[in-house]
Amino acid sequence: MMAISPAPPVLAARRAVLMLLLLCAVQFLDIVDSSIMNVALPSIRRDLGFSQQGLQWVLSGYLVTYGGFLLLGGRLADVLSRRGLLAAGTTVFGACSLAGGLAPTASVLVAARIAQGVGAAMMAPAGLSILTTTFAEGRDRTRALGVWGAVSGLAAASGVFLGGVLSAGPGWRWVLFVNLPVCGLVVAATLLLVPGEAARPRTAGGFDVAGAALVTGGMLLLVYALVRAPEIGWGSAHTIGELGTAAALVAAFTGVQRRSRDPLFPFAILRVRGLAAADATQLIAFAGFLSLFYFLTLYMQNVLGYSPIRAGSAYLPVTAGIAVAAGLSTRLVPRTGTRPIIVAGALTAAAGIAYLSRVPVPGSYATDLLPGLVVMSVGLGALFVTVTAAANAGVPAGQAGLAAGLLNTSLQLGSALGLAVFSAIAATHTRHLLTAGTAPAPALAAGFGRAVLAASIALAAAALVALRATNNRGNPAPPQPATAAAPDPGSAA
Repeated sequence: MMAISPAPPVLAARRAVLMLLLLCAVQFLDIVDSSIMNVALPSIRRDLGFSQQGLQWVLSGYLVTYGGFLLLGGRLADVLSRRGLLAAGTTVFGACSLAGGLAPTASVLVAARIAQGVGAAMMAPAGLSILTTTFAEGRDRTRALGVWGAVSGLAAASGVFLGGVLSAGPGWRWVLFVNLPVCGLVVAATLLLVPGEAARPRTAGGFDVAGAALVTGGMLLLVYALVRAPEIGWGSAHTIGELGTAAALVAAFTGVQRRSRDPLFPFAILRVRGLAAADATQLIAFAGFLSLFYFLTLYMQNVLGYSPIRAGSAYLPVTAGIAVAAGLSTRLVPRTGTRPIIVAGALTAAAGIAYLSRVPVPGSYATDLLPGLVVMSVGLGALFVTVTAAANAGVPAGQAGLAAGLLNTSLQLGSALGLAVFSAIAATHTRHLLTAGTAPAPALAAGFGRAVLAASIALAAAALVALRATNNRGNPAPPQPATAAAPDPGSAA
């Protein structure tokens, strides 16, 4: 019998490398727009006359719709066209960036950010599912997912820096305008590089409209309630009612799915070993990670008196640490598997964040911030690379979009939950100290420090949850016999 030579690695092909760069650009756009507006908020408030209460919706409006529509976006990628959904979502994202950059009033800017989140919720799961169906499970996919995960951490860290540079230079509107050329390139590259897809087989049940409405409404209301809770109070009737209604909608969605002939959310995906644990790990980790950027930026600007560009530049070592750790972690996965790296990364990040919780008045960047930022970045680079690989291990190609939607939903829910909970901790501690007669600057710094300490505890908790994640080593999948079933028609490979 003639020996069959193994196929060359997909990543050895120039087209595959270009496609990976394209998909990473998609993830970078989605994540960076969650943090790039932070440093620009004071300028936006002055130019458009925002109230302090309304200003938060420049950030929160994007998070609400991004988190709320992700599950729907993930499933649409599986039942429609991943290529088409990515191009359409990027077009919506770019159009809303233009509208936001040109916004003459506060309400127009908030509306543009809300619609921009819908575009992001289409882009992210479509992009990740294209990646997982293009690169076969094994070393190629592990490397590709490693790059994707690293880009997530880099985007979150560099968003603050880019926001500071653009706000201090051409102005806050360029924080949105800068998306336009990138979106144009992404749409063009999607149409050129991503293969077309065969039509998906449809069951007699048709598209699950009721399930789509229930899960999207429930997720939107959940994220909205989490965003508003620090402002109106966790015990207020509005917060309790919103959270209760969200829970009722999700419960109704569960019932509808169990009876549906063509469910929007096939619950069988939860039987994929380690999927739920990996998603939960990311949710808890991002709750601590993104809220840390929020509080440290406030500390640097409001306590240390840093300018926007100086506060943004303070995070440059974080991007370097994430990049180095991500590269090393991807090489280690075939030897150790993903689980040990996730746990070690979460604990390392927790230690770095705990160091940052000491924020004093006055403080020094070199001694009080830089060491903790460097340690944290190494842990987070390892964590996000490997948790992405673990969450996609063993997922069928026909459910890749749904798995991607779940992973990105955990990221956005974690972000909203972390800001809601830790903001309440910071505000409560600061008020207590002010009432006791502490000066404003030390009271503010102490409140930020208490919230950052809580964020480090969240990272340590993520390490415990990660013990249940799949220990994927990224080994090549075993060869299939010639009589194996045909691949899923939705695959972009």
